[in-house]
Amino acid sequence: MIQFVKGSWFTGELKSSHLLAPNFRIIRAGKGFVGILGDTKPLSQHMAAAKRALRTSEKIIASGLYDIVILDEINYALSRKLIRVQAVLGLIRRKPAHVCLVLTGRGAPRRIIDAADLVTEMRKIKHPYDKGMTARKGIDF
Repeated sequence: MIQFVKGSWFTGELKSSHLLAPNFRIIRAGKGFVGILGDTKPLSQHMAAAKRALRTSEKIIASGLYDIVILDEINYALSRKLIRVQAVLGLIRRKPAHVCLVLTGRGAPRRIIDAADLVTEMRKIKHPYDKGMTARKGIDF
């Protein structure tokens, strides 16, 4: 799994991923969520990190070593215009046939949805963050 946004944040998947080792690894490539939760980094830093994450993803996918590759929050990176839709469409087209490519995050562009074999939407109805609550240990991570 290549994380396009989360950066140095400690997330639940980091805590639980060790249970799947050595068959699963997470590459933390982002600089944190863009423009929220106290983010003060310039947009250019987020863009550079997302572009590096995309290049890393291309190498990992092309290696043929993995059956499943998860591009975590790549749709969020696309919706924030950190990377270009055309670049991700090229990645999808070039992936080896045996690789299952999973793109996560809100706001997937129509062209990405059209290129996908399977699309599932998980929609927030209500979230504690809306009331100012941050992530809770044991629940959110």
